[in-house]
Amino acid sequence: MSTLDLLVSALGTLVDTDPSSLEEARADHSGHAAPGRPLAVVHAEAVEHVQTVMRIATESRTPVVVRGAGTGLAGAANGGDGEIVLSTRRMTAVHEIRADDLLAVVEPGILNADLNDLLAEHGLWWAPDPASRAISTVGGNIATGAGGLLCAKYGVVRDAVLGLDLVLADGRLMHLGHRSVKGVTGLDLTSLVIGSEGTLGVVVGATLKLRRLVEGTTCTITATFPDVRTAAAASAAVTASGIQPAIMELMDSASLAAVPALLQLPFPAPGSAQLTIQTDGPASVAEATTIATILEAHDGATQVSHDRDEGERLLAIRRAMHPAMSALGTTLIEDVSVPRSAMPAMFDEIARIEKAYSMAIPTVAHAGDGNLHPNFIFEGTEPPAEVWAAADELFRAAIALGGTLTGEHGIGTLKSRWLADELGDDQWELQRQITRVFDPLGILNPGKVFAVDA
Repeated sequence: MSTLDLLVSALGTLVDTDPSSLEEARADHSGHAAPGRPLAVVHAEAVEHVQTVMRIATESRTPVVVRGAGTGLAGAANGGDGEIVLSTRRMTAVHEIRADDLLAVVEPGILNADLNDLLAEHGLWWAPDPASRAISTVGGNIATGAGGLLCAKYGVVRDAVLGLDLVLADGRLMHLGHRSVKGVTGLDLTSLVIGSEGTLGVVVGATLKLRRLVEGTTCTITATFPDVRTAAAASAAVTASGIQPAIMELMDSASLAAVPALLQLPFPAPGSAQLTIQTDGPASVAEATTIATILEAHDGATQVSHDRDEGERLLAIRRAMHPAMSALGTTLIEDVSVPRSAMPAMFDEIARIEKAYSMAIPTVAHAGDGNLHPNFIFEGTEPPAEVWAAADELFRAAIALGGTLTGEHGIGTLKSRWLADELGDDQWELQRQITRVFDPLGILNPGKVFAVDA
């Protein structure tokens, strides 16, 4: 029997070969599409379905690409020629919510925002807050090691996962991690799997570390600056003051100018940049006052709101960035991180690259942790050579400033060629060998992250 016949025989209508489904599974929100067309999309609804797929894949030596909502930005979950796309999007159960232990046990297909809506009824929340929270899954957050707007104060996904249930390439089910706050038995395989982009196994369950909802006032500070470098310097000054805002987001002039057309808002002054900062908790009002003083000392035209709903409306401008970019053309949304003190220098590098390549690179940043998202706008479906040349310089500039290729989007397909430049050849080879311990046949997400020609 063929691989497809084996899948249909074992899983019936869960196996989807509709041409439109196969075509959709080739691409994610990066705009990149894998070459060829996958063999099938399997819509797993239970752990046993995942195990069955992996056993068949191992028996037939068929590559498998794990996929959630398809909202990734690095091409990591794109299914190509002859591959099985294993979708966990229908696995949305919440098995436990334990307010006493501050944990929840969930399946990977639940959306980040839907989970937090459920947790709020218990006075709890899961801290990771990617801008895509309304459309991205918890499993996808785990696969990419996602961050977001709140991670400077509350941590990234790695800080909010206690344990994982993982199906290996041969179909075995592993229970990694623990339910206790502390646990140092053996190697930390849970942290190893987080951010591994589907190369080590299929996450089918997660024990999440929760927080109680933050009490007190939420204050929102917005400040407009004459240019992005001044705004970046102001954000660095806030960090240096010792105050830890919950959110500190920076939008440069190009990104700030793109949003009003989408949200029907007044247009900002040409060249201006904006910081949007939120403080929370019992000290939020005093912290907001101090932050406003710092921003004003850095030429920021500053306003402070103590109204939570008004704060969310102001943050909606930042959250609308990616849709606003998409309205301008095909967008390659990039993701580099640098030390927070190096943010002004990184914006200088972006300005240099813009001039050298005669292109605009609209950029937003999680300024609280030094994570920048430069955007390359182009026509067509794939970035032209000059875009990749400019991106190459941008990545190397971030690494030279003590930073990294990716803060939260992952490596996937689009950045694999630069991975060895950051890791070095020895570490790149060591990490590749680790993937082979989990996946000896190399059937999990082949050609992603540790591409042979990297």
